[in-house]
Amino acid sequence: MSALNVNDISYEEKQLFVPSLNEVKTVLESALLNNFEDVTVEVVECPNLSKSPYDLVDCGLGGSPLLLEVGGPPFLLPLVQRSKVYDLKSLIRKCYPAANSSILAIGAGAGPFPIRGTNCEGIYNMKVAANGDVTNSSYTAKVHGPNEECVLEKVPPTETRSALLLNLFLSQGLPGKVLKVVCRKRKGNENFVECMRLGLAKNYGEKCVGMGGIFLIKKGHVHQHVMRDFSKTPIHTDEDVNNWLKFYNMPAQLNAVGTLVTHENDLDLRLQHFHSFSSSNWGGHYHYDTTPDVVEYEGYFNIAEKIVRMDKPTVTHKVGRD
Repeated sequence: MSALNVNDISYEEKQLFVPSLNEVKTVLESALLNNFEDVTVEVVECPNLSKSPYDLVDCGLGGSPLLLEVGGPPFLLPLVQRSKVYDLKSLIRKCYPAANSSILAIGAGAGPFPIRGTNCEGIYNMKVAANGDVTNSSYTAKVHGPNEECVLEKVPPTETRSALLLNLFLSQGLPGKVLKVVCRKRKGNENFVECMRLGLAKNYGEKCVGMGGIFLIKKGHVHQHVMRDFSKTPIHTDEDVNNWLKFYNMPAQLNAVGTLVTHENDLDLRLQHFHSFSSSNWGGHYHYDTTPDVVEYEGYFNIAEKIVRMDKPTVTHKVGRD
């Protein structure tokens, strides 16, 4: 199945409020201490994220960072719109029309169902060079077989499609300062991402702040879903969604990539979206940890300068956005 022409889909962009890393450090530390026993937030030189245990395709999160959201749950629910297939390479280069550099794209979305023959999660980890060459270590996760096992698979290196809905953090993949966030022993009810997002939203109010990056679940287990194949009956409520999804209790280590933003900014945005991959057969959509006494998170994030919204649904709803 061919992808939509990037010039035929809608495109909007808005500047985000960009506080300093040091200011955000203080905000996140305060919020996370309400939810975790042990919290460290630092502004550090980004480690080489292309090395183990991070395994991204470029070394850093710096260089004109932005958030990209494409499509959305209305293209999946109540029934799938199979025509909504996108070429990531084209989307990414459109966000940086004048850039003479590689662009790193990491994040969460629906996977390229044509190559799997079924609906699947997409865990995106890709670099597009200025000359168009692609370095691709993305994954899909699908529900497979009569026992509904989770199956995590690398996508072919030349496969650059995604489908339906997508949230990416884009940058030039450069080294530089980032936020390092380490949390252990959850004592509150908010998940790791939600706690950071709500803390930022409370502090900055109407100013829209966005971040993206990678976090590791280093110890413990997490509640994650993988989408089953496309539903043949309409899905209208979040209860319907939860009955359709397949949930798993997945063990560490998991590497989660994605984005968060403090509010919709009149763009019908998904506020948080992270998908994980691993060196085992586990991967999917992060919800929350299930072992609060032992869980350990280690994350690296950068603040986005703007948000790009492509192919925003003209008919929308709020179902399926957890």
